[in-house]
Amino acid sequence: MPDLGVPNPVQEYWIDAWQRGILFLDVLRQRGNIARAHNARPAPNVLSFEPELLLDGRTFDHPVNYGLVRIVPPPDTRIDPQKRPFIVVDPRAGHGPGIGGMKHDSEIGVALQAGHPCYFVGFLPDPVPGQTVGDVCRAEAIFVEAVAARHPDAEGKPVLIGNCQAGWQIMMMAALRPDLPGPILLAGTPLSYWAGVRGKNPLRYLGGVLGGTCWTALAGDMGGGIFDGAHLIANFESMNLANTVWQKPYNLYAKVDTEAPRFLEFETWWGSPVLLEAGEMQWIADNLFVGNRLATGELRSGDDTRIDLRNIRSPIIVFCSWGDDITPPQQALDWITDLYAEDSEIVAAGQTIVYTLHQSIGHLGIFVSGKVATKEHGEFATCMDMIDLMPPGLYEAVITEVAPDTGNPELIQGRYLFRLEARGLADIRALGGNDAADDLRFATAARVSEINLGLYRTLLAPAVRATVTPEAAAALRQLHPNRLRFAAFSDENPLMPPVAALAETVRATRRPVAPDNPLLALEQAASSWISTWLHACGTARDIVTEHVFLTTYGSPLLQALVGLGTGEQPEPRRIERDLLREATEARRDADLATRFETGGPPEAAIRALVYVRLPEHSADERGFSMLQAIRKEQPLDRRISQARLKEMLTEQFLLLRHDQERAVRALPALVAEAAQRRAVLAALRRLVAATGTLSEEGKRRLARIETLLGTRESSPPKQETANA
Repeated sequence: MPDLGVPNPVQEYWIDAWQRGILFLDVLRQRGNIARAHNARPAPNVLSFEPELLLDGRTFDHPVNYGLVRIVPPPDTRIDPQKRPFIVVDPRAGHGPGIGGMKHDSEIGVALQAGHPCYFVGFLPDPVPGQTVGDVCRAEAIFVEAVAARHPDAEGKPVLIGNCQAGWQIMMMAALRPDLPGPILLAGTPLSYWAGVRGKNPLRYLGGVLGGTCWTALAGDMGGGIFDGAHLIANFESMNLANTVWQKPYNLYAKVDTEAPRFLEFETWWGSPVLLEAGEMQWIADNLFVGNRLATGELRSGDDTRIDLRNIRSPIIVFCSWGDDITPPQQALDWITDLYAEDSEIVAAGQTIVYTLHQSIGHLGIFVSGKVATKEHGEFATCMDMIDLMPPGLYEAVITEVAPDTGNPELIQGRYLFRLEARGLADIRALGGNDAADDLRFATAARVSEINLGLYRTLLAPAVRATVTPEAAAALRQLHPNRLRFAAFSDENPLMPPVAALAETVRATRRPVAPDNPLLALEQAASSWISTWLHACGTARDIVTEHVFLTTYGSPLLQALVGLGTGEQPEPRRIERDLLREATEARRDADLATRFETGGPPEAAIRALVYVRLPEHSADERGFSMLQAIRKEQPLDRRISQARLKEMLTEQFLLLRHDQERAVRALPALVAEAAQRRAVLAALRRLVAATGTLSEEGKRRLARIETLLGTRESSPPKQETANA
């Protein structure tokens, strides 16, 4: 390009704008070429770690397109064979696999950095003909068994991380095989699909406004028995018109000199839609998105076993965010209130549930944000054994930076202090959600969906299936806008190769505009206006969608026509009673009543610790670090395993809940010898001191233990309640 001298602001701006336009087109060309090469790979993924294939699900008795790989640790990473393995399961919700390990700072990355062996469950772009959701759950159980068998010396069962859609899959698997997994981390996973808040979360209304899942069936038939994941990606993109239509492409155009690598990295994952069996997607849409049958126990496995999430014995960690418009906190957490009416029921079921609420991160950021990986996911990886030891109940994980005045900082790993605070169902309900009338609306929408699906299958489906050929179905997939926009700018388009040469010339003579150029300021103002206008359009659309849904499915006439209108206030939907479970719990309580005087010094120390700490309503990693230190001080032949420690802690907690006064008075019977009592008290004081100053009630309880075990003058105990 000839030297034009010192241009005036108009020349300077238009030269820059033209150059940015060429570079923008070249980045789109690169994106198209990358997508073409990526999708041509036998097993495309975006993992930044080396995978080693262990199991191919296509070889199973019930074949699926899933596989288990071992993540080969980077050369500078040291893996501790005694640490429990991590298994990251990515969502098959339109996009390809690898999002959980796309960056060094990722779910896989932080697990490796913490010294854990790491595995990944991914999938191929094409499904195995006839595979079902049940087959996938069965395959995931095989994967977990295989990983556990590879680590017989690990201190605990494998940790499962389920991202988005993968989360409900592993929850179903864990409900059917509760003996297999260790702690389960659900990242952005919806489990209560109707839940949300009016004025927000419009995606939950979509199925009802469209008339149900007959469109899912039509899409599967038009695909020749294949459901195109590009439909799901388009669904996600439609939620944020401003970002999809303008902000994302303009951000690339405005920062094309620096933004291209980040853009291309993300688009490699975003631009590789996968395929699902039409039957798989129909099952998901009917039973989950519209039917909401998982948390209410209405689903059954292939052998007719009810899928009851109360069966899960492993700790369940829920990571959700207020900034997530795809899986809002209500959809991530309201399954708990679907399962349980009272806090005591969680304890009776033996479940440990932990949740944490991010204030702003979006849905994808839960999986890919480096800041989230190094904070929330990093802390979960570091403190997973602590979570596994927690007694049954509901907790919130609170992660804060270590303050200068924090006590015993040497017991904290990293920059953050991980703390679990006791919560109740009232805390979940306080987040907002549906009332019974709203649930009735969604139930009405589900009935309408069943009717419309039946009509479609009877009247239209035979003709559609007879018309669509495999070649026509494949052509329709290639013409999907979410694929076409990649291919149209690749070198397959004869107009694009010249752009590459022109872009090289532009880079050699690049003349960026000055930041204070008035026309650049005008461009940015116009961009802001366009974004605001598109955001307003999206908001208006969402308001109309919500109004149409609430009005249509709130109609008493429509509710009556589908058999739901009774004229009475409907009861909230909740899972039904399980008499076998209740009988098992009754037997456990009866057995518990005989165990107050059973045990020795370890049981006494743990019972005393739980008793002293109960009024604090929290636990943090400092106490756990001290517990592990005391445990490792014991000779190997007397050291209590992690699994046994968990059993003891749970039993002592339940004894204190059952009859606190009797449990405390029985302590001297567990440690008859003076030397044992001194050892128990020494360990107790170290554990209590680890987390800082006790409350006044905690101090009084500690003093009582010291008196009971013979180091203080006895005094009449103050009356205490069992749930203090």
